[in-house]
Amino acid sequence: MRNEFTAIIEQDGDWLIAYCPEIPGANGQGHTKDEARTSLAEAIALILEDRRQDAFRGTPPEAIHETVTVE
Repeated sequence: MRNEFTAIIEQDGDWLIAYCPEIPGANGQGHTKDEARTSLAEAIALILEDRRQDAFRGTPPEAIHETVTVE
């Protein structure tokens, strides 16, 4: 599944700090723009996986699970 999110990257001393306004709490950092983007992408993936697992806790076993694609 492919998702696209916004990366806001700002200089902070020797570091570039990246965050994603669509995913609260998703932050990354690096000495280069590529490092900051990669770090942010990893943070987004971890947060989404955690939220996905959390969302299924307490779901009744008889509930229907289907995939929805958003383009």
